Amino acid sequence: MTTARAVFLLSPARCDGRRAAMLLNPSATFPLAVQLRETGVPLGEVFQFMSGLYFRGKLAYATAFADPQLPGGGVLVITPGLGLVEATRPITLVELLAIARVGVSPSDPKFREPLERDAAGLARAITADDVAVLLGSIATDKYVEILERSLGGRLRFPEAFVGRGDMSRGGLLLRCVLDGQPLSYREISGAVRRGPRPPRLTPLR
Repeated sequence: MTTARAVFLLSPARCDGRRAAMLLNPSATFPLAVQLRETGVPLGEVFQFMSGLYFRGKLAYATAFADPQLPGGGVLVITPGLGLVEATRPITLVELLAIARVGVSPSDPKFREPLERDAAGLARAITADDVAVLLGSIATDKYVEILERSLGGRLRFPEAFVGRGDMSRGGLLLRCVLDGQPLSYREISGAVRRGPRPPRLTPLR
């Protein structure tokens, strides 16, 4: 298990689901939607509402185990069109609509270029002994390819993510927070990132 200081990179929530549509509706009257329009809401809170268990697990885990002295307090969200954004940064409805218009694809310059810029900045801001842990999709290169170009061997991922779906990952991360025990990480470069599905998690009491 790594003892290095860790900054966590959280993959974004989808902006095309039912809960996202509720939040993006300019006529919505529930408190979070009203706050989003009027004053802004922290990005992590917005994505947590839209995603549910998976993002809630990622955000809780990163907040629990990140080094707060690292950039973004150690918790950065991969945000389409904006790059790496602090989870605590307030965003408005206008900004969220702009985020929703950018696809999560390395071939899209609107997604790739801000992420390349911020990954390079992060690589300069952390030491050679620090690690950046990706809490997101590891089976494809939609995040890994861009991040690894700047971060190299400092880019890590939780080994326990291999073979798990989103809901299982979210549940696993929440269990780690409750137990006060972080997962073990390994370098992404050369790692096996696909594998059989592990046994189902024991339900929480």
